[in-house]
Amino acid sequence: MLNTIMKPAGAAVTAFLLASQSSGFTSPATKRVFHHHSRLVSDNEVDGRRHVALSAFRLPSGVESNMFEGPAPLVRERDACGVGFIANTKEGGEFGTHKVLQQGLTALDCMEHRGACGGDGISGDGAGIMTQIPWKLFSEYRSESCPKPGVGMLFLPRDAERRDKVKKVIETVCEANELQFLGWREVPVDVETLGPNARAVAPSMWQLFVKAPKRLEDDEETRDGFERTLYLVRRRIGVELKNAGLTWDDDDGEVYFASFSSQTIVYKGMVQGCVLPRFYKDLQNEDYTTKFVIYHRRFSTNTNPRWPLAQPMRVVGHNGEINTLLGNVNWVKAREKSKILDLQQLDDLVDAENTDNIVMLCNTQDVPSVLEPLVDLNRSDSANLDAVFELMTKSRHRAPCALMSLVPTAYENEPALRDNPEIVDFYKFHGGLLEAWDGPALLVFSDGKSIGASLDRNGLRPARYSITNDGTVYMMSETGVIPGLEESNIVQKGRLGPGMMINVDLKSGEFKDNIKIKSEIASRHPYGEWLAKGRKDVSKMSFSEERIYDDATATFAQGSFGWGLEDIGMQIQDMAGSGKETTYSMGDDAPIAVLSERPHTPYNYFKQRFAQVTNPPIDPLREGVVMSVAMTLGKKESIYQVSEKGARLIHLASPVLNANEMERIASFAKEENGGFQQTTIATRYALSDGPEGMKAAIDAICDKAADAVRNGVEVLILSDMAAGQSELDETTYIPPLVAVGAVHHRLIEDGLRMDAGIVVETGSAWSTHHFACLVGYGANAVHPYLALETVKQWHGSDRTQSMMKAGKLKATTLDEAQQNYREAVENGLLKILSKMGISLLTSYHGAQIFEAMGLGEEVINTSFKGTTSRIGGVNLADIASETASMRPETASEKAKLVNYGYYKPVPKLGEYHANSSDLAKLLHNAIGLDKSVSAATTRDEAENDGVKPASVANYEIFKESLRTAPLANIRDLLDFESDRESIPIEEVEPASEIMKRFCTGAMSLGALSREAHETLAIAVNRVGGKSNSGEGGEDVVRGKMLTDVDEKGRSPTFPHLAGLKNGDSANSFIHQVASGRFGVTPEFLTTAKQLEIKMAQGAKPGEGGQLPGPKVSDYIATLRASKPGVTLISPPPHHDIYSIEDLAQLIHDLHAVNEKAGVSVKLVSSIGIGTVACGVAKAQADVIQISGGDGGTGASPLSSIKHAGMPWELGLAEAHSALMNNGLRERVTLRVDGGIRTGRDIAIAAMMGAEEFGFGTIAMIAEGCVMARVCHLNTCPVGVTSQKEELRKKFPGTPEHVVNFFMFVAEEIRELMAHLGYSKFEDLIGRADLLKEDEAQLARIAKTKGVSLGAFFSGIPDTKESREFLRASEEDGGGAKSEVVHVNGFSSDLDREMCNHPEVRAAIENNSGETAVSFNIKNTDRSTCAMLAGDIARKYGNQGLSGNLNINFFGSAGQSFGAFVLPGLKVRLTGEANDYVGKGMHGGEIVVLPEVDAGFVPAESSIVGNACLYGATGGDFHANGRAGERFCVRNSGAYAVCEGTGDHCCEYMTGGVVVVLGTVGRNVGAGMTGGIGYFYDEDGRFEERVNGEIVKYQRVKTTEGELQLRNIIERHFEKTGSEKAEEILDNWDEEVGKFWQVYPPSEAQSPVVAQSIVGETVKVSARAPSQDLCYLPVGASLNPDQTTRCAD
Repeated sequence: MLNTIMKPAGAAVTAFLLASQSSGFTSPATKRVFHHHSRLVSDNEVDGRRHVALSAFRLPSGVESNMFEGPAPLVRERDACGVGFIANTKEGGEFGTHKVLQQGLTALDCMEHRGACGGDGISGDGAGIMTQIPWKLFSEYRSESCPKPGVGMLFLPRDAERRDKVKKVIETVCEANELQFLGWREVPVDVETLGPNARAVAPSMWQLFVKAPKRLEDDEETRDGFERTLYLVRRRIGVELKNAGLTWDDDDGEVYFASFSSQTIVYKGMVQGCVLPRFYKDLQNEDYTTKFVIYHRRFSTNTNPRWPLAQPMRVVGHNGEINTLLGNVNWVKAREKSKILDLQQLDDLVDAENTDNIVMLCNTQDVPSVLEPLVDLNRSDSANLDAVFELMTKSRHRAPCALMSLVPTAYENEPALRDNPEIVDFYKFHGGLLEAWDGPALLVFSDGKSIGASLDRNGLRPARYSITNDGTVYMMSETGVIPGLEESNIVQKGRLGPGMMINVDLKSGEFKDNIKIKSEIASRHPYGEWLAKGRKDVSKMSFSEERIYDDATATFAQGSFGWGLEDIGMQIQDMAGSGKETTYSMGDDAPIAVLSERPHTPYNYFKQRFAQVTNPPIDPLREGVVMSVAMTLGKKESIYQVSEKGARLIHLASPVLNANEMERIASFAKEENGGFQQTTIATRYALSDGPEGMKAAIDAICDKAADAVRNGVEVLILSDMAAGQSELDETTYIPPLVAVGAVHHRLIEDGLRMDAGIVVETGSAWSTHHFACLVGYGANAVHPYLALETVKQWHGSDRTQSMMKAGKLKATTLDEAQQNYREAVENGLLKILSKMGISLLTSYHGAQIFEAMGLGEEVINTSFKGTTSRIGGVNLADIASETASMRPETASEKAKLVNYGYYKPVPKLGEYHANSSDLAKLLHNAIGLDKSVSAATTRDEAENDGVKPASVANYEIFKESLRTAPLANIRDLLDFESDRESIPIEEVEPASEIMKRFCTGAMSLGALSREAHETLAIAVNRVGGKSNSGEGGEDVVRGKMLTDVDEKGRSPTFPHLAGLKNGDSANSFIHQVASGRFGVTPEFLTTAKQLEIKMAQGAKPGEGGQLPGPKVSDYIATLRASKPGVTLISPPPHHDIYSIEDLAQLIHDLHAVNEKAGVSVKLVSSIGIGTVACGVAKAQADVIQISGGDGGTGASPLSSIKHAGMPWELGLAEAHSALMNNGLRERVTLRVDGGIRTGRDIAIAAMMGAEEFGFGTIAMIAEGCVMARVCHLNTCPVGVTSQKEELRKKFPGTPEHVVNFFMFVAEEIRELMAHLGYSKFEDLIGRADLLKEDEAQLARIAKTKGVSLGAFFSGIPDTKESREFLRASEEDGGGAKSEVVHVNGFSSDLDREMCNHPEVRAAIENNSGETAVSFNIKNTDRSTCAMLAGDIARKYGNQGLSGNLNINFFGSAGQSFGAFVLPGLKVRLTGEANDYVGKGMHGGEIVVLPEVDAGFVPAESSIVGNACLYGATGGDFHANGRAGERFCVRNSGAYAVCEGTGDHCCEYMTGGVVVVLGTVGRNVGAGMTGGIGYFYDEDGRFEERVNGEIVKYQRVKTTEGELQLRNIIERHFEKTGSEKAEEILDNWDEEVGKFWQVYPPSEAQSPVVAQSIVGETVKVSARAPSQDLCYLPVGASLNPDQTTRCAD
């Protein structure tokens, strides 16, 4: 199976391999290069049994597909929602009022758009309320001796016999625990109000009432003991029902306590918000009174949600997703395993002291014979969070305290906490005990004693509140959900910022803001004293400069651990030299590790998971203030019980340790230094033990680790360090990832994991991905001794020193180089965490947020339990053999590392790369492209522009080169197996029809040159396919069809292109909207035929785009409204896509601005993509694109290219199957891309469900790319990816070349169809039964015999007979899906009314004069003005409207108010608005101000929400009030004024001016590369809130700057009547000195920043309708005419 391509194996390796009978390494002459054989069966060859209908991928009887195996919240269902609460303790006495309930139900109905419906379009995904128990309603169950019984709200089986048995068990358990049973009450419901899906599975609703045990009579005031007993009995009931066999796996088996309490009750169900009070008749009863209500509306990605998953849960209403769920659940279970208490006391669930002990000690929660499990990955993330939160509230944690512990704020360096050290100490203490439940979350909670809300540390969820003069507190996801709430009655309006909390005491009625409630909680214990006494800190120390090995030994060690030359020449050089991870390009076209013929470390079998749609990635680059890589070592105490012992931990500033820090940790073993016992366990074993020796070695280290921890060891060090060459010669090692995973899980099983921390001391960790894997599978810290040794070796080399002297590398000391390396690793870890939306490394620790690809069951069960591995793969012996094969054996290898060519192709001896220069030559020969013919050479003189005739023979050679290549992708293991006879090719549909399904990848203008980008667009448009703009916009000149092409194929419109024809169009069919919003203008949106939302990119999912500064030419900067030469980095997609309902909002925005364009959403293949795709379909997307993780890129961090994203074969099959299973497949078209090169690839993709197909890198090759892989350097030798004029002239491609390629592919598909017997391409779609595993190809896998595809692909539904999914659903009008576009519903009715208003229509038609109209608006009116902006842009483009349309609104505007407003459109809102006001604003004016009689102070109150003016490119904005987080994010032209903001103001700003007349949150100006900011600093604390990484700040010191500022504030006063503006202007000479001016380097020489020549003009507003800029001569004031003209 192995050959000697590189050299024969050495004796040591040969002996090692021969010691095994099971390893894939079977030949005595084996070596590291796994050999390939040519494909034995032709791809086109069809099995002789093709006329027999075959089932694809048969599995043994009883075995199910693993396609959807994994944690339920990941692979089955995810959710998001709208949530809020109302509390009024002043009215109605002890029992409250019915009015509070009514208002809550009204608010629930007003958030309907934040929810969704099931597959029947009627059944809601879930809605519910939590209230105080309505004692008036339950008067018959109350008595003098029991005025407030315990009340259970239950879902029970519909079947009466089942139900009676369940009720009997419940009664028995209650009586056994001294809960006197008072009776059952059947809850009155109206099932006729339910949708068909909900009704089919609706449980029977019952309430039970119990009296408190006599032993708890003293507990009446607090009722804590009674509540604990009810809680424990509820969990006991679940166990007894199971013991009695009363569990059923059908649609009538539900037994669920929605609540069981003497204080709160929950009514919820699978209904829409408006249906809830109609279904539950109690909610209409006037006797239902309460002091508070929590309301929740759910959006599920599943079309068949379950009743119990509706919210609120028992304590929490959760809007968000817990990104760290797997880790949180793992650690809760690990704590439960700890044996710290005699379990006999679980017999008594009544005694107050006893129940107090039970709920405070972790291990009592893991006694399945007594209590139902606390956490379970088959439950939703919200249910698991609620379970832990509820338990903490039943211990001595108050509800706010529990939530502060579970969801901590980013307290480090938080200016707002400067005066509250007790709060910081609280977080430090609990951060050591408990891993944060991290992720975007708005949490509303109540334990019956208080009610409150809290936001996660990133503040991505919207949360607004209002307080009225009658003491009512209204908190809501959206403002405006309480109709009739008069602003004159509101005394305070606010919002929750990142990590903030509010709380209302339900007894006293006191409202407590963030600082008050947290300070109150934090002051209950002396956390600071405890930390000072018990905590030991390991801060970052200097690095040792002593070598541990000589060069020869170091090189041998590197080789044996799998290092290659590239790892030093690329990764170490960049990390140690500049402190940054290597940037690379072109994607990952190498084989997946299990198929590779080269040896790989186990890390390479893991792919990082990432956030998309249902939860957002976060921003480590610009929002790193909320992130931390700090870790701890030592024994962790119970999280439910607070004591001084909890502070006794070792705190590590970094998880990357050096030798000096290891010594400091060792010093803590001394009793006087803390007494942290430590031991080191070697992970090396004898080479003579052979591959089978690894299993025994793993067992041995696990036994040693468990024994050590039992004996009091608190720091375990797993070390593979060899003393010297002799030990390296005689031993091999357990790969550290395998070792730490095995020890971690063994300690969990033995109940010991919380008693010790694990440090991995290894030579096999150098890349950021390696560290992420080690921490993710259990390591608390890593000492990368060989990586640091390699930095020393690299730094001391002659080559490095020469480069430093020559200025090619920054000169560093050896200590600085090692510091750089550590910094690069830490930043890389932050980036990996952020992709999953995780802020803290402690939350990533042990979370196993990876998918394995190519690991077999034995390996998973040993080291990676709970990790998904869907195609099988290597066993432990295979890994041992692969590890041993890395050892240097020959003299040359010992002298110099092997160059494996994993990143850059190495001819002949390196790793195979599918996209090579050789492949490019073969394709160029086929399509007639000569790269030497270009504008720089002889193209103008050559016949047909140098395009040679296409050659079928050469295309066959191109195909053959791929057919006989080494295995690389999953699809290489598949073959076709038809169910019918072949047909003549003449019967197959023409190539022209097939090519309509072709698309180009989203490659931006900027990443590509103009020539390359426009040539691709023209070519794809010629064949009727779909070209894609990528992110970055397009020149408006491309929107017009060419009519000026001469006989030579030249056009003055595009003088740089050749081979043009009249009728060509360079306008991309698909216009992309990405997180950077570059080039997104109203005209760009309205000239598209399809709009694509870039959620993720195959080469770097979870990250934003990146365009290096040298590629930002003047032309590119103009299109992107940025600065030439300044690097552009897009933010991660989280500003307006942080949940499924917010993606639905962006889809709504785009459907509004261009109703005729479909909306596509680009996702990247990953486990769980199926349920994500269902959510996207329910969010009204028209197309879902599945990209493979191997997609190309112009620039990306190397680890992202190699280690994130799965093959499209898995993602496509899962998405298609999930959509089919949920009845959503007909709603969307599925598109796939990622490494697609041939007709064979397309046929396989079609059979897995794809209807359209994207070409990326291969399309670039078809226009001349030679795979130089220097895209990120701007040095492309053929001008495909360069913006340099001299290189662009070398561009050799024409549209004809690309058309030739597409034609070849289409004809190849036709040949395949003829062989398979199919005449229509659509008949192949979804036909996975025509595929089979190719046994000959499986036999070629050299590393293992464990790969199997059947378990996964058998999960694809059989669609041979059922083909309805190919047509649009009846509700969408039927017919071809490509002709159907989803249309916004009632939420765009106001926009339609406005567009159809006679005066508005006349104004647009006449294009002159002034028009004014007025409308009322409410929060369900969303994207208001987007349709109108679209109508104007379609008619006049971005700037062509000459008249002024003045539109006045009154009320509370829904999300995206004023989106895409453009010049000539003036919008005024009297009231308030939600998130995304002015999104994509291009001109015009938006003014938001409160009502005249408002009872609150506008300057102190929130008036607009988060991410206002996101992606704005022009216009004037004035808000008389405060804005939320991320104000003016990615603003590139708007002039905006507000009176205070949250965090991250001016983030990623590239132009425009922002004036803030009040306080701001932290992180001002992060990523700001253009524009100016002015900030009024009343409290003198502005400086600590600025992110000084890029921007500088100064007082306003120039005349021009003062002039600009004053005139903008004057305009603000004129437009809003702002009292704050008036105060400042009235005392200008004094107040101007309180302003700070913030500017980036690109603005340092602008007149408003630096002193300039007299007579310059200053821009004080954005573009006017006349398209003249509003400039003001220095020293002048605006006259009335200018004031009017500059309104835009």
